[in-house]
Amino acid sequence: MPQPLAYDNVGTLLDRTTRLMKAMYQRAFRGAGFDLTPEQWVLIDHLHTSGSSSQTDLANGTFKDAPTVSRIVDKLAKKGFVERARFPNDRRRYQISLTDYGAETHEVLNPIVKDLRITTWSGLTAGDHEELTRILDTIRDNFSTEA
Repeated sequence: MPQPLAYDNVGTLLDRTTRLMKAMYQRAFRGAGFDLTPEQWVLIDHLHTSGSSSQTDLANGTFKDAPTVSRIVDKLAKKGFVERARFPNDRRRYQISLTDYGAETHEVLNPIVKDLRITTWSGLTAGDHEELTRILDTIRDNFSTEA
């Protein structure tokens, strides 16, 4: 395997690409009249797909840490997209659910997100997607053993 050059910084390339993608998503959300970040969308989409969840399940299902999920849920609740309710059998945990407004928001934004995903993969093949996924999974696994 060739050694990377000193100036070959994949992390910078990934960060730049991620920032650009997040900016495009946020611009699209604002254009549709919604004050949402891509991180908030991920939770809304997960709740739409999986139904009500505990914050722990949300964290696990979205690959985010628990404090980040808690912060995002706080913001989503203030904006009226989600609501918290205590689990009846465990008063220490909250069950997070989409409100009607959150569900309506998902219905409006989901086609926009699908179009953004099409734009993201424009000019790339299914094989490119598989290869990128394989590469990113390998990079993640390389660092997972370090943690």
